[in-house]
Amino acid sequence: MSTILSAAPAAGARPSVAVIGGGIIGLAIGWRLAAAGCRVDIFEKGRAGQGASHAAAGMLAAGAEAEPGEQRLLPLCLESRSRWRGFAAELEAASGQPVGLRDEGTLIVALTRDDVEVMRVNHQFQRGLGIESHWLTGAQVKELEPFLTPRAVAGVLSPLDNQVDNRRATAALRVAFERAGGRLHEDSPVEAVDAEAGRVRGVVVGGRAHTADIVVLAAGAWSRQIAGLPAAAVPPVRPVKGQLLSVAMDPAAPLLRHVLWAPKCYMVPRADGTLIIGGTTEEKGWDDSLTAGGVLAMLEGAWRTLPGIEELRISEMWTGFRPGSRDDAPLLGPVAGVDGLVLATGHHRNGILLTPVTADLVAGFILTGRVDPLMQPFGLDRFAATPAAAAASPMPAGVPA
Repeated sequence: MSTILSAAPAAGARPSVAVIGGGIIGLAIGWRLAAAGCRVDIFEKGRAGQGASHAAAGMLAAGAEAEPGEQRLLPLCLESRSRWRGFAAELEAASGQPVGLRDEGTLIVALTRDDVEVMRVNHQFQRGLGIESHWLTGAQVKELEPFLTPRAVAGVLSPLDNQVDNRRATAALRVAFERAGGRLHEDSPVEAVDAEAGRVRGVVVGGRAHTADIVVLAAGAWSRQIAGLPAAAVPPVRPVKGQLLSVAMDPAAPLLRHVLWAPKCYMVPRADGTLIIGGTTEEKGWDDSLTAGGVLAMLEGAWRTLPGIEELRISEMWTGFRPGSRDDAPLLGPVAGVDGLVLATGHHRNGILLTPVTADLVAGFILTGRVDPLMQPFGLDRFAATPAAAAASPMPAGVPA
């Protein structure tokens, strides 16, 4: 059964909402709420969609990325993946802009005997969870992607794991949000949540109070930096650095059509010929530097799998900060002890994938006061229930408390 908690100010009324963070998650929640008739203001410290939402690769890999220890997260990921087609169609209609949803599927390849054994274990684990995936011989892999190295000895096709152009989707959400009546405030960092006697009253921006019935904290890796909350309500989110780059393929004759996971990198082809290559996972605090080692590892891994990239022009190189929680699962929903505060952060590597379900669940709670059972496992209270474990797992050095 759904849990009923306080959210809306009165029966039948539409609450006013302040969203902290103008990335893809904050924009999607804001769009849903503005379309439902709420007064919604999104406050973004920089330019909307230029943080982790811009840095991502757009993979919707609910199946291919399922790992042991993350079984609790799987239903949320699968549900969100299933919502992406309808979400994309609705967003394109509302914004008039394409979002680049593609459905070729995701291909995982092995180049050595050791790679094959690792892939076989993962394949068996995922099949045991009911995830659709298909084992391929090296010849079958080459039929799907002829430009792969002849050393590709086996593969797994995850046909339902697709991709979306995260930059286009974020841009479309901005348009849809504003068309629905939402107000976007860029270059407007929130200094604090304004709360008193266990209830939010709004946010403080530029030294001035902005009143709101509900405050949604969707600031990604920066969520811990917002002042004004009691220590127990501060989400344990840290920045997890990733380095990525892109090369330019001929869009009329691309070297790759599927999202591809290779032993030491992933590759994501766009319709315009862009091929994104990623990505590192680094606990480096707020260090946003591109490193020779990171770029070398990505390029070498891509070249060993897709040799033709050697002649391609490098288009862009960048870094981003995934918002990682203690268990790498998102923090969603209300916070005990701070009435009116709602979390939508900590999505780690699944921010783009989880956008539709996060927007639906968080907006649904704000509009009805009900915590959907799908959202229930991802509340902040899952950490408060084990204080000893939390104390033994401090945030990494360099991450502000």
